[in-house]
Amino acid sequence: MNKSTLALAVAVGVMAQQAGAAGFIEDSKATLGLRNFYINTDNRDGDTKAAKAQNKQEEWGQGFDLRFTSGYTQGTVGFGIDAIGLLGVRLDSGGGTNGATSTSYGGTVFPSKSNGEAVDNYSSLGLTAKAKISQTELKLGTLQPKLPVIVTNDGRLLPQTFQGGQITSGEIKDLTLVAGQIEHAKGRNSSNNEELSIAGSNAHTAAGRDSNKFIYGGGDYKITKDLTAQYYYGNLQDYYKQHFLGLVHNWAIGPGVLKSDFRYFNSRNDGANGNDPAYYTTGDYGTGITKGKVDNNLYSGLFLYTVEGHTFGGGYQVSNGNSDFPWLNQGDGSSAYITTDMQIAKFARAGERTWQARYSYDFAKVGVPGLTAGVVYLRGDNIDTTGKVGDRQVSTNATGRSEWERDLTIGYVVPEGPLKNVGVMWKNAMWRNDIPGQRDQDENRLIVSYSIPLM
Repeated sequence: MNKSTLALAVAVGVMAQQAGAAGFIEDSKATLGLRNFYINTDNRDGDTKAAKAQNKQEEWGQGFDLRFTSGYTQGTVGFGIDAIGLLGVRLDSGGGTNGATSTSYGGTVFPSKSNGEAVDNYSSLGLTAKAKISQTELKLGTLQPKLPVIVTNDGRLLPQTFQGGQITSGEIKDLTLVAGQIEHAKGRNSSNNEELSIAGSNAHTAAGRDSNKFIYGGGDYKITKDLTAQYYYGNLQDYYKQHFLGLVHNWAIGPGVLKSDFRYFNSRNDGANGNDPAYYTTGDYGTGITKGKVDNNLYSGLFLYTVEGHTFGGGYQVSNGNSDFPWLNQGDGSSAYITTDMQIAKFARAGERTWQARYSYDFAKVGVPGLTAGVVYLRGDNIDTTGKVGDRQVSTNATGRSEWERDLTIGYVVPEGPLKNVGVMWKNAMWRNDIPGQRDQDENRLIVSYSIPLM
């Protein structure tokens, strides 16, 4: 039995002895989340010889997300337990167009069988033991952190989860401190816990290696009610060390509010990534070399002005260094805390410069509460890359490749009546590029969701 499993068993045992204590039951909550998810990806013109993706990828499923969150037992140290049960049921895999092959990890939404076909269903159960003293909370087991250096992905039928421990403290006024260690991740299209990796070294998609230790820590400090400063550190053993600095400011200007969001990541190699090709990541290292050690600085600024239901936004991001921007990425779907993490692309390749424009509107201002719509356009250029696009050689050390994406989102949540809280969302994206090994894409997602409180 490993240390985390033993500690979880001990914590659950102690908690069980006190389960009748006031607070544990009274403060408990349970909800059932329902998500009907359809996705259709059209792989269009582009580097069709280098990229082997199917022309069409399509899947449809029904997801069930059952969550229980307990209160805490009485006493100086309060104990509790959380649980999350996930089930995905396949409704259609597009007649075999699930995006998987006999050698791939899984499809767009569902895990795949050995022959590449989508499974009929998949499920998992996660338990989290927790303890609390004053304003400090310890959790051990299944986690879903959303921090600058580690972000849980929830972009498909079921969410991604991590296994490890985390401590959060709010003992000091206006300061929140967080520290933790992650050992495994369960992908959004998987029932299995896998070890950790980054792009270019995913063991199930390439001749790479994994790591079973990611440590992180940092904090948010509210300098004023409108200004928050952040620092976080993350270290994936044998891959990279990453420092993050952030500054978020809200400024009332006229009838609206201007939000400024500045982010900086400094990422460098760690351990085997500095000398072992099995641990190398993606990027451009000159003379045709596309893998090497982590070496990246990423700067970004995003400005959003909200007034009378309208939100206007613009931003710019620079990715410097030989490597692409690194983040926890097992190759089965992941999120990064960058302002350019879009529906299809991330816009964080080596050398890339990206500008973006945004607009959204809340129709409650014109008497239609629950209806929202938004559009985002990004264009990245100056990408450092090598290789061929089809039969055309880009060069052995090229710059100037580019990509752009347009995302459109329309959503409606029923505000009242017998269907209250039923949500419907349509997400449409277009991605175009001239990057070696990539194909243009059009993608549609249709999501119907509902959350039922059980207690």
